[in-house]
Amino acid sequence: MIDTRPTTLEGWLNYLEKLHPKTIDMGLERVRRVRDSLRLTVDFPVITVAGTNGKGSVCAMLESIFSQASYNTGCYTSPHLLRYNERIRVNQHEISDEILCDVFAEIESARESVDTTLTYFEFGTLAAMLIFVRARVDVAILEVGLGGRLDAVNVFDTDCAILTSIDLDHMDYLGSTREAIGQEKIGIFRENKPAICAEPDIPRLLYEKMRSASARLYCINDAFGYMADNQQWRYRGISGHHYNLPLPALKGNFQLQNASAVLAALEILEETLPVPVNAIRRGLVETILAGRFQMISVRPTIILDVAHNPAAARKLSINLKALPTKGYTYAVAGMLKDKDMTGTLRVLKNNIDRWLIGGLNVARGASENEIRQALEEAGVEQKNILCSFPDINSAYVYAREHVNDDDRICVFGSFHTVSLVMKDIDGLNS
Repeated sequence: MIDTRPTTLEGWLNYLEKLHPKTIDMGLERVRRVRDSLRLTVDFPVITVAGTNGKGSVCAMLESIFSQASYNTGCYTSPHLLRYNERIRVNQHEISDEILCDVFAEIESARESVDTTLTYFEFGTLAAMLIFVRARVDVAILEVGLGGRLDAVNVFDTDCAILTSIDLDHMDYLGSTREAIGQEKIGIFRENKPAICAEPDIPRLLYEKMRSASARLYCINDAFGYMADNQQWRYRGISGHHYNLPLPALKGNFQLQNASAVLAALEILEETLPVPVNAIRRGLVETILAGRFQMISVRPTIILDVAHNPAAARKLSINLKALPTKGYTYAVAGMLKDKDMTGTLRVLKNNIDRWLIGGLNVARGASENEIRQALEEAGVEQKNILCSFPDINSAYVYAREHVNDDDRICVFGSFHTVSLVMKDIDGLNS
């Protein structure tokens, strides 16, 4: 029999995209069956990170700190910006195409043996854990893809759950209120296991459910907290210890909320995974996370940010205000049509002088006309909407050709938007 399976990573990814009729199919039964067929068991600590925003920052900080402490660290995040390999890392190194192809082939055999389907994300989740098991990592950090309770990551029991934030996003899947969305996210909590909550404004009924759950709950501003300063910040620990620490490399004072959750988790796991303070210091200042207020040029200033919902847009707005510019601020904006486009753009309308909008030619991508309509609904004046383009790259090229050194360009609206511009930049520099 001729083997018709893909032989390249690109081939596998194309195959996985078509394997399941839905991009998102909430539920654990299918992925659990394949996990069991693989006899995939975990014997290292697992940290699971959920939340509307801040998941990537928390995962990156944890990964950096554990690596500085010389732990063999596995980290699984999504989505990727340039390469699928970004999603699965061991000791901060992306997994090779060859390893991914071999693992995908093994998972496909297991899937066929139990006669079920898997989504693209579910396939990747199983691949990550299979790789981590074989790499004999000391700790695995898993970022939830969507929600928590029914997300594929949740098929693996966590030793410490972290909830970064609760806000309105993915409402078609998670519910229309912060309470409903939060209830899906706390589905990663486990009985008698620590659960760190960095959301300072928990809906009352959700808080009661969190308190009545069987996890060991630690909430920010209660069990732990922080105080900001100009040059450093002070963490107040669960055990009463205080640490003066350098500001994280990730920009924005709101990152201290994320960093506090990281330190709370480290404190809780201290007996299993002790981390010296020096590793924490180095890890915080050396954390790198592409696409989160990432400045790639100074003259003109060019900023890439994956902000794609109102809560993330508020943080981007704060960062833009904290970094004033002499000239105009140009936005290169592209979004997905199932996001709250109007609400997101409304948050940023006073931070942007000139709008350049581009259609996203991806599944769920909004056209330039749909984004223009959202801008008008957000109250942006017609005179400030300079041009619209059928694609993001054309909008970015126009911005580069028309700004001067005192201006700045802010690319935002979606991971897809930032990814397309990053690929464009890579192409120009190669």
